[in-house]
Amino acid sequence: MSSRYNPEQIETKWQARWKEANLFKTREEPGRPKFYGLDFFPYPSGAGLSVGHLRNYIPTDVLCRMKYMQGYNVLHPMGWDAFGLPAEMEAVKRKVHPAPMVKQYAETYKRQENLVGISYDWSREINSSDPEYYKWTQWIFQLLYKRGLAYHGDYPANWCPHDKTVLANEEVEGGLCWRCGTPVEKRVLKQWFFKITDYAQRLLDDLEELDWPEGIKLSQRNWIGRSEGVEFDWKIDGSEEVLTVFTTRIDTVYGASFCVISPEHPLVEKICSDSQRAEVLSYLNAASRISDQDRLATSQEKTGVFCGSYVINPFNLKRTPIYVADYVLMNYGTGAIMAVPAHDERDFEFANKFSLEIPQVIAPSTGETVALPISSDNGILVNSGEFSGLTVAEAKSTMAEWVENRKFGKKKINFRLRDWLISRQRYWGCPIPIIHTASGAELVPEEQLPVLLPEVEHYEPTSTGESPLAGIPDWVNTIDRHGGPARRETDTMSGFACSSWYFLRFCDPANPDSAFDLDRVSYWMPIDCYVGGAEHAVMHLLYARFWTKVLFDEGLIQFKEPFTSLKNQGMLLAETAYRLPRAGETLKIGEDGIQISADEVKKLPAEQVIHKWEKMSKSKGNIVTPDEAAEKFGADALRVYELFEAPFEQTIQWSVERIRGSINFLNRIFRLCSENQTIFLFEWRDHIGLDFSKSERELRSATHKTIDKVTSDIEKFKFNT
Repeated sequence: MSSRYNPEQIETKWQARWKEANLFKTREEPGRPKFYGLDFFPYPSGAGLSVGHLRNYIPTDVLCRMKYMQGYNVLHPMGWDAFGLPAEMEAVKRKVHPAPMVKQYAETYKRQENLVGISYDWSREINSSDPEYYKWTQWIFQLLYKRGLAYHGDYPANWCPHDKTVLANEEVEGGLCWRCGTPVEKRVLKQWFFKITDYAQRLLDDLEELDWPEGIKLSQRNWIGRSEGVEFDWKIDGSEEVLTVFTTRIDTVYGASFCVISPEHPLVEKICSDSQRAEVLSYLNAASRISDQDRLATSQEKTGVFCGSYVINPFNLKRTPIYVADYVLMNYGTGAIMAVPAHDERDFEFANKFSLEIPQVIAPSTGETVALPISSDNGILVNSGEFSGLTVAEAKSTMAEWVENRKFGKKKINFRLRDWLISRQRYWGCPIPIIHTASGAELVPEEQLPVLLPEVEHYEPTSTGESPLAGIPDWVNTIDRHGGPARRETDTMSGFACSSWYFLRFCDPANPDSAFDLDRVSYWMPIDCYVGGAEHAVMHLLYARFWTKVLFDEGLIQFKEPFTSLKNQGMLLAETAYRLPRAGETLKIGEDGIQISADEVKKLPAEQVIHKWEKMSKSKGNIVTPDEAAEKFGADALRVYELFEAPFEQTIQWSVERIRGSINFLNRIFRLCSENQTIFLFEWRDHIGLDFSKSERELRSATHKTIDKVTSDIEKFKFNT
């Protein structure tokens, strides 16, 4: 045995042996426990993998290898989230078709993962853009449709003018497209939705049984956004109409000095006075250009306009003005609120701006005087008629009953969660298996699945809001089940549809007759350890949980949650160099300098160069590939570095000096084993009754203690210890 770590000598040799022995093929031997370890479904890109991507692949691999060595049947598969916007945008840029490009990129990922010794069972590899896979994505869509969980309707959708597609609410960050950073516009388009809201309470309740990071659970709870309150009617003065509001703080109703309705509220046009109409219409036009996220931002200046009408507060019969303001959204509650400025930050800011009354109706139970607004749940009601003197908790209950007894409202639970918008006006996606006939939408007959994407030369997105598929008559025009003329649905599904069930297909990837076999899925699922980035805290995890529950309700699976345990890795940052701008050069907002290469750094004085630690990315030019690292340092040294450098969930900085420390560590291991090869003969020497020296006994004891500690640390994802 070599006394030094020599990657050229050992790594290619053993990787060849593993491949020859088909070592990582999933076994399903009776009598063994099972372990399903899975990494998040990656979409392959032209940049290939960076060493940053390996921060989740390597730890999952270590855990799965240990389980295999402990005698488990291990399922550790890999595949490609190949449909969707990232692949199509890259293909448009390169002026090639997405299909062969994705295949090429996937082969690069696969080669790099093999290079660093990841123990995937490649016989189970799947690709979401393969018709044999997306046939079953379409089949699950049809299941949702039959259960009343998929519907088509007009909706003021988030439109990205750069990517030329609709975005779900979750794909808009700070009013910008989450992928390209372009400001998002509103367009009314016919869209397909999944009724995830029907599962809101179950998605919330079942979080409690999951071994997930608390931060991820909190993100899901906040996005679902359950709130208990009262929904009740206010009569519009001088009209037969009523304004229905929802509030979680019925105890503050005596402090309502105005009401606010969303710009999209259907009553706006009916209750707008002639004198205010021009001003209101101007405001509606301006509000339509602002994203929901920006409208809700606490930093956003409060704007609004009086609509010219009043409502009557049912508790004190006070005549109260109605304002239209964009900080109220139509898609939450009723799209209308009673505004209580003394006890709500947003209402307080609005009232101050428009010089409206700010009546206080809650006082601290301690009797002290505090600055407004007061939002405490622990106060006492004041200036609240017959309810004055009650605690907030008492008033909430008593006043809700008062409303229900008089039959002008009811207790209500609302959720912030909106239905999942799945339509994309793009070519590269799973076709929606619907045809439109004179009498309405119909499912494509199941025996005609999959609905295949047509072969095309040009698939670039349009600026009209229609998918490029709409411009292919031979594909669009079809017949219904009665032989009459019909048109195919031309929107494709969001890529999140394909990634909402891929973990089930891995259990039975070659099944031509069904999406998966119940017995095989029942054996492997749920996943024992799911590993990936925290950036998927809402979208992918929420959608996958929703589809799992629907399949459970249909009796197709026997579990309600797909991911028993979830781990989120920290990022790996790389140093990026910028130079200060020269005379005449201008920087974009937020930029500190102009990015330069490592060679350019050497040519400049140190005081003109800025160094920043940033996430490895192709755009930053700071990627270190597994190929470079393995060639220079060795695959095992790279693996050890990524495991030892810091706790799994902590962000780290790429360091050549620290990876050399990993090489030194490996050299010590090789030297120890080379000089003490009798360690491998312990069991044999025990068998024939040979004695051990003192140093051999000490080494044997240390070995067993290390095995115990390492086993415990791997189970807990504490690789750095």
